[in-house]
Amino acid sequence: MTTRERDIVSIIKEQIRQFGATVSMVDVGTVIEVGDGVARIQGLQGAKYNELVEFPNGIMGLALNLEEDCVAAVVLGDCSQIKEGDEVRSTGRVVEVPVGTELIGRVIDPLGNPLDDLGPIKVTKTRPVERVAPNVVMRQPVNTPVHTGIKIVDALIPIGRGQRELIIGDRSVGKSAIAIDTIIAQKGGDLICIYVAIGQKTSKVAQVIDTFKRYGAMEHTVVVVATASDPAPLQYLAPYSGCAIGEEFMEQGKDALIVYDDLTRHAWAYRQISLILRRPPGREAYPGDVFYLHSRLLERAAKLAPEYGGGSLTALPIIEIQAGDLAAYIPTNVISITDGQIYLETDLFNAGIRPALNAGLSVSRVGGNAQTRAMRQVAGRLRLEMAQYRELATFAQFGTADLDKATRAQLERGQRITEVLKQPQYAPMPLEKEVTILYAVVNGYLDDVPVDKIAAFEQNFHQFMETNHPEIGKRIATDKEIKPETEEALKKAIEEFKKTVSY
Repeated sequence: MTTRERDIVSIIKEQIRQFGATVSMVDVGTVIEVGDGVARIQGLQGAKYNELVEFPNGIMGLALNLEEDCVAAVVLGDCSQIKEGDEVRSTGRVVEVPVGTELIGRVIDPLGNPLDDLGPIKVTKTRPVERVAPNVVMRQPVNTPVHTGIKIVDALIPIGRGQRELIIGDRSVGKSAIAIDTIIAQKGGDLICIYVAIGQKTSKVAQVIDTFKRYGAMEHTVVVVATASDPAPLQYLAPYSGCAIGEEFMEQGKDALIVYDDLTRHAWAYRQISLILRRPPGREAYPGDVFYLHSRLLERAAKLAPEYGGGSLTALPIIEIQAGDLAAYIPTNVISITDGQIYLETDLFNAGIRPALNAGLSVSRVGGNAQTRAMRQVAGRLRLEMAQYRELATFAQFGTADLDKATRAQLERGQRITEVLKQPQYAPMPLEKEVTILYAVVNGYLDDVPVDKIAAFEQNFHQFMETNHPEIGKRIATDKEIKPETEEALKKAIEEFKKTVSY
């Protein structure tokens, strides 16, 4: 057999061997420029917005700019391994994240890879990270409370399931502390929590995870992490990934709570990506669609109507401001999207009032609809007392010698309410304890207690109630309201306790 014949036989054999094999077409392009975490690719004509593209060595990219002659993709990995001339394949998949109950108790990155050394996550389902928010027909009004365990929040700025409540303030005034305490307070409850850390220091994230473990909160929490050392595209994706995980629970008819810590850094990451992609800068160098960046994320928080499963996703976005400037670009954007804000003030924090919540500038646009009846019964009076105290305190700061008796009594009451509303970190309080102590203070039972003894009074009062009258707390927790007979028993118990203490 000649060489030519042998070649023909081998070709025929190869064709027989490949007969019936499926032929697949892959859209392939070439890297023409790479730098600063962005690759420009020529030849990916069929690429979609937010599609994953694959570089050599298994590195993935995200197609964000679909231009006439090329596609600009941000690299979700080590950019230094990609060079000009590399082949790039389109995958046909938009960015997806694993979802399901298997993620509870785990720490993952925005692409669903585990970061906690507990082995692979066996999930069977994924969801796209971007999705259109539920429309108005699918929603129902917010009417079920999220119990935060923080007295001042539950009483004055109630949060409901399906609400978006912004936590805003300067750095180091306890913004994350409020969100973390709220997650800890859900222990033993039916609320699944997702904590998304965006652009935080790795040491801070490790500290938060350690806190969750110490207080038993990891049993109901998923932690999504994109630290400051991660590429900007991962920081950009993190909140959307967390939201997709929360939406899965919501659509199963469950209630979920998601904390975005924080969206200021998310906007920074998006600004960085946009400037590298050569998109035109606008105010404060942010791109023109920075409002849409957060509105399409926060609008996905909702309380679904019963015919759509009846689940809910509550969002607690955090925004850091500079020197109390609420009128900056990103803060005003997010304030206009959310259903209220918890405003924390540096001056109050430095004065020892923790949580450093400014009750005048903080608001919940859901209001009493998101409160249990028991809390509403005490919170109405509390809000009025606090408002009057704030007004009088402004005038009284120049001296109290000339004030009449009623004004002085009002100031004294306000000081005691302020003391009662102070609360240590990692100590969320059950509803019945919050209601009993707030009932005592607004009804004047603490008016004769020295201000510096209020904290000790409260601690001893809770111990006394647990030991001597546990039925009152159980009744409030069960009925979710203070019935006349419960109120009588509570009055007697407070008076009985006051006879046992001396100042």
